[in-house]
Amino acid sequence: MEWLTETKIPVGRVASDIFDWFQINGAWFFDGLSAALEAMIDAILWVLQAPHPLIIIAIFVALTWVLQRSWKTCLLVGLGFLFILNQGYWEETTESLTLVLSSCVVCMGLGVPIGIAAAHRPRLYSWMRPVLDLMQTLPTFVYLIPAIVFFGIGMVPGLIATVIFVLPAPIRLTHLGVASTPMPLLEAARAFGATPSQVLWKVELPSAYPQIMAGLNQTIMLSLSMVVIAALVGANGLGVPVVRALNQVNTALGFEAGIVIVVVAIMLDRMLRVTRR
Repeated sequence: MEWLTETKIPVGRVASDIFDWFQINGAWFFDGLSAALEAMIDAILWVLQAPHPLIIIAIFVALTWVLQRSWKTCLLVGLGFLFILNQGYWEETTESLTLVLSSCVVCMGLGVPIGIAAAHRPRLYSWMRPVLDLMQTLPTFVYLIPAIVFFGIGMVPGLIATVIFVLPAPIRLTHLGVASTPMPLLEAARAFGATPSQVLWKVELPSAYPQIMAGLNQTIMLSLSMVVIAALVGANGLGVPVVRALNQVNTALGFEAGIVIVVVAIMLDRMLRVTRR
């Protein structure tokens, strides 16, 4: 078997050379992207932290009522935020919510148009499928290496790693929703002279709305699952006390932060269950 290992396929070296080339020749692009993402993160963080916590809680409860029309869900969200406030994790929670909301903006802004294009072009989706599989199966820690190389330490590399991991979800679900539009609806719209853009906006997107909202739900849940990993590259949020507890073998701190993450996940999931209507 020595002949098989003597000539090693240079997978790692090729990847390193590609990253080095991008780092040298694309510094202007990555610096601009980093500045834009950092500005978005700072704006969202200011919106969540500048007002009094009770005002933010009231806004989330009101948004829950608009989406769900259920006083039980509103009560759950309100009690969840009060529990977080009681545990002293309000600042960390707003920082994690900032990462989640930022990833939603980027992932849905990219994923929905790409999913629509893939649904209209089956050959394009057949080429995209292995790439999407790679993005979801490659260990997330691998994403942190180029993120640090290109963007340094902080919230931005955490956001980039989160987007790479989460982006396939809205693409796949948008593709599923648009591609599953009933053929009689499409034929009726075309028979009445609807243009392709009218078919998209008035037939395909309304039909795909449940799947698109499911993609948004998955985007939020997967983004929240990345808060601990993002903390390893300097991203603030609920992942920081978890990493600190792991380093210190602090059971109490780790349990507190873990419960808060679970509470946030439950609240966001209940708020976005509009697809089940």
